[in-house]
Amino acid sequence: MKDTSLWASVKTPKFWRDMLTISVAMFIAAAAVYYFLVPSKLVVGSISGLSIVISGVLANMGIVVKVSTVVLIINAILLVVAYILIGPEFGVKTAYAALVLGPMMDLWEKICPYQNLMEPGASSMMGNLWFDLLCFVLVLSASQAILFRINASTGGLDIIAKILNKYFHFDMGMSVTIAGVMICCTAFFINPFRLVIIGLIGTWINGVIVNYFMASLSRRKRVCIISKEHERLRRYIIEDIVRGCTLYEVTGGYSGEKYMEIQTLLTQNEFASLMGYIRDNDIKAFITAGNVSEVYGLWSDHKGLKKK
Repeated sequence: MKDTSLWASVKTPKFWRDMLTISVAMFIAAAAVYYFLVPSKLVVGSISGLSIVISGVLANMGIVVKVSTVVLIINAILLVVAYILIGPEFGVKTAYAALVLGPMMDLWEKICPYQNLMEPGASSMMGNLWFDLLCFVLVLSASQAILFRINASTGGLDIIAKILNKYFHFDMGMSVTIAGVMICCTAFFINPFRLVIIGLIGTWINGVIVNYFMASLSRRKRVCIISKEHERLRRYIIEDIVRGCTLYEVTGGYSGEKYMEIQTLLTQNEFASLMGYIRDNDIKAFITAGNVSEVYGLWSDHKGLKKK
């Protein structure tokens, strides 16, 4: 029986490659927060935005707490929730991502304080709140795209969104938007109405982009091949690409001849490899391919099989 425990995952090289990837992604996310959210005081629906609100409220009370410290505390609480409600692997990866966000913001501050990059008299990095909002969402989305590929998240808002997705069955984009709007509304405590509206728009844009990435990253190619060399192609798919396939007997409508049709689901890179193999070996085949937005079941498990 396959060992699916957390300890079994930790012992694999893939897990540690994923952790390195998470570090790079969170370094990008920290730049987005530090350079575009903090100076502008925009509160986009995120834990970083909520942390800005809490830090601002505490500052009005005479208590100085850095935004990065508040981010660290909130994410520490949410990572425990993620581990319990969502699962150990997601929880551990997200916990690491959430815990390094604050320190990486501090690292960006030491490397290049945002004050050094702002023009004199400017109230934000770009000098325009809409540009700051757009830059933040685009940079953060790049980070999220990397994390979504390895079953992780930036923590914070993504944890809340994942819980909504798992237990209330909203899609991820809608979950991000709902969680983001709730957090964004807390900005009324410290920010003018105009800034809150800009934040709400940014939250909606982020949800749309998250949905786009989620759909793009789970998209697969459904490939149908009719060829007299079907056995050769079947072996290549199973032994070289390491994917399963299904064979059907079909009859040509014009010729009345019987052929074997191969159907398989592939990633974009695997599909390119298959097409390269067919082209390089001059295999005569009739091929159709279409996008499949979601795949459930045992498809991913086949990739773990070892070639014998």
